[in-house]
Amino acid sequence: MRFKIHLPLIALVIAAAVAACTLPGGSSRLSGTVRDAGGAPIAGAVVRVQTTDRAATTDAKGRFTLTDLTPGRPVTLTAWATGYYIGGGTAFQPGTEPIVITLTAHTAEDNPAYTWLGAFAQAGEEDNCRHCHAADLQERSVGASLPFDEWQRDPHARTASNPRFLTMYTGSDLHGNVSPPTRYGYNRDYGRFPLPPDPNLPYYGPGYKLDFPSTDGNCAACHTPVDAVDDPYGVDPTALDGVAAEGITCDFCHKIWDVRLEPVTGLPSPNMPGVLSFVFRRPPEGHQFFAGPLDDVAPGEDTYVPLYRRSQYCAPCHFGVFWDTVVYNSFGEWLASPYSDPETGQTCQDCHMPPTGATRFARPEKGGLKRDPRTIAGHDMTVTPALLRRAVTLDAQAERRGAEIVVTVRLTNSGAGHHIPTDSPLRHLILTVEASDGQGQPLPLRAGPTVPDWGGAQAGLPGKAFAKVLEEVWTEIAPSGAYWNPTRIVQDTRLPALATDVSTYTFAAPAEGPVRVRVTLRYRRAFQSLMAQKGWDVPDVIPAATLLTVNP
Repeated sequence: MRFKIHLPLIALVIAAAVAACTLPGGSSRLSGTVRDAGGAPIAGAVVRVQTTDRAATTDAKGRFTLTDLTPGRPVTLTAWATGYYIGGGTAFQPGTEPIVITLTAHTAEDNPAYTWLGAFAQAGEEDNCRHCHAADLQERSVGASLPFDEWQRDPHARTASNPRFLTMYTGSDLHGNVSPPTRYGYNRDYGRFPLPPDPNLPYYGPGYKLDFPSTDGNCAACHTPVDAVDDPYGVDPTALDGVAAEGITCDFCHKIWDVRLEPVTGLPSPNMPGVLSFVFRRPPEGHQFFAGPLDDVAPGEDTYVPLYRRSQYCAPCHFGVFWDTVVYNSFGEWLASPYSDPETGQTCQDCHMPPTGATRFARPEKGGLKRDPRTIAGHDMTVTPALLRRAVTLDAQAERRGAEIVVTVRLTNSGAGHHIPTDSPLRHLILTVEASDGQGQPLPLRAGPTVPDWGGAQAGLPGKAFAKVLEEVWTEIAPSGAYWNPTRIVQDTRLPALATDVSTYTFAAPAEGPVRVRVTLRYRRAFQSLMAQKGWDVPDVIPAATLLTVNP
């Protein structure tokens, strides 16, 4: 088959295409350069059509080109490069050339004299986070929220006021009763050493200040970081006010520039918890500096830092070594798991800061732009029952074998990129397996594990506990949450990422009638004996349970 070439028609098509690229209102491209304040070109800058995924990167001469734009429709361009505030924020008509976007370098030093911004709206302080990043009354009435509203619900907003933290720090209970000061013995080879509490005196649980009354410790390095940035070992968390009492507040998080990690292990240095492993960029007088996960927040003194989308951002406060014992290790557990694979894994933010469906992170009158909801991270990182349910998978099977009922339980850490449970060694899981006859009478256990004696109300029941159990070196108190003292790990039965635990229980079967088997998994935030001492009322969470029936 032959095709007849119509030269006049081809000429018209070419002319139309040229016109679309050159005539005012008909172009589908924008090009230009990105320069610094002195006019020098900036290579490697990201030029973006604001709030979209349309972007180009500048070449060695600072030049960029964006193509396939809609002719006649203006677009707003932003630009960012490492070391600079995000620039641009100006609308351009496709075909407008040449475009020059100028970037301003931000501070390369941290300013210890900076006055931290409070998150809450204070009289006369228009820069507070709540002014721009909280939903208005109408939005809240329909359940909408912005980052400030979510942060208020998040435990990070209460790290300075959490009663469990404060009573462990002071050695008191919730009613203000304080345990007696720590007693000491003396050994000529070792010197002074702590003794267990006097059983004849009222006791309201351990406390850092009972053991080290003349020092403040490094608790503030993570719990009250605003004051601890410049004095990590000299802040008493019980004597704070103002911004410092907001815990891990917005301005603190968005002044982080980098983290210090050991090049071999990828972990923070053991003696550098919290603020000691963060690198900050507090701005000089007359300027601001806000870092975040978006590179097109302009105009303003904002910049993009890739760290905000990486798990390493969480490392300084979620890895902690005390007296050579690794106590906190969520980040290290993630790092050692398949979840840390850069191609197939997931970050801490993926699970703990998922998008909420919000389409902007600031109020419209404060410059909030509509965005793809997938680009806006949620700021409520509460470990909810729903999150726990997604983290574990419970599978149980029961069968009659002659005069016995055999129950097999498989518990899998199917959805967490770290051990379950993680971080505070007070947290633990308790699995119970209970079998009963048709009249509800419990069947005796013939073989299988039982919950340890520290399991509270479930101690001695058929089942297992999943915990990191610390024992104090001198007093031999276990399990202990007083890891400010020398401790050793005597047991760690927690479930690593993607691991499965299999346990089997054999019960004596009744002569007749059905048997009901109830399998329950409990998540407990602290040991019940400690909760009783402190007066904490923290109910168990049931992330998984099942009821089986074995017929005759």
